Amino acid sequence: MTLQYTPERVFHAQQAIHLARETLDIEAAAVLGLKQHLGHAFARGVEMMLQVRGRVVVMGMGKSGHVGRKMAATLASTGTPAMFVHPGEASHGDLGMIKSVDLVLAISNSGETEELIAILPVLKRLGVPLIAMTGNAESTLSRHADVFLNCGVEKEACPLNLAPTASTTAQLALGDALAVALLDARGFKEEDFARSHPGGALGRKLLTHVSDVMRSGDAVPKVMAQASFSELMREMSAKGLGATAVVDDHAKVLGIFTDGDLRRLVERGIDLRGTTAKQVMHPNPTTIASDALAVDAAELMELHRITSVLVLDEAGHLCGALNSNDLMRAKVI
Repeated sequence: MTLQYTPERVFHAQQAIHLARETLDIEAAAVLGLKQHLGHAFARGVEMMLQVRGRVVVMGMGKSGHVGRKMAATLASTGTPAMFVHPGEASHGDLGMIKSVDLVLAISNSGETEELIAILPVLKRLGVPLIAMTGNAESTLSRHADVFLNCGVEKEACPLNLAPTASTTAQLALGDALAVALLDARGFKEEDFARSHPGGALGRKLLTHVSDVMRSGDAVPKVMAQASFSELMREMSAKGLGATAVVDDHAKVLGIFTDGDLRRLVERGIDLRGTTAKQVMHPNPTTIASDALAVDAAELMELHRITSVLVLDEAGHLCGALNSNDLMRAKVI
């Protein structure tokens, strides 16, 4: 039954703020209290999870199950293959998802969750290692586990001391501690994280290369050194980069001409009608390799205060170009 707020039930703002602050104090204390339980058992648990040939199977009921799903996701995204299996469903067929090469991380504040206890004999028969994360060292689950991780709390933040609050916060924090210890032991790097998060901002920064976002082929503005100024301007206008490369017969970059160069020449009052691309170009332009990260191209532009850069292949030939708009469309910047 859901209790409804009624006018007769007076809302006290200060009481709400007081309870909120008290909740944070209790949960902060619960997390800090875990430090005293960390020792050999925690290190052994990390070692077991490192050595497992299959996956870490996280299990938990109710609120512990919600924490378990997050825990499995965090482990998987930081280099430890993991999945969540619902204990209730495990007794009705999903236990077939667990293999002898796996390891089970079972979460239960009481350590007496019936659905978890029911599958213990099967796990033992399969020879699956068991790590128990509970708040009760004398529980059935902790006594049958290979490793017991104590996540006990003195009290819940709930004023009735009933709703799982501080206990689930402690479970969540202990799960994060496992994930951090594991990723460090595996030598997990930013690049590894990006590979499992290709759709995120970090993934785009660490996985997107210049070759993925650059303009190539006919879309690259370029003229020969002897091209007339009118030809140069037509190429710039047609390709819409705000610049054009000046190349030799072998596609080697000799220079670049930009909108900024045009403005500066006009301000100086120079007659451009009889000039060639070589005469007005800016020599030794900033370039970047096609296999460089796109984020490096963004940093290069910012460093030199330019809005476009030419791209070279392994042989040093012009193969592409890109500007800040290209990087913005790719969500690199």
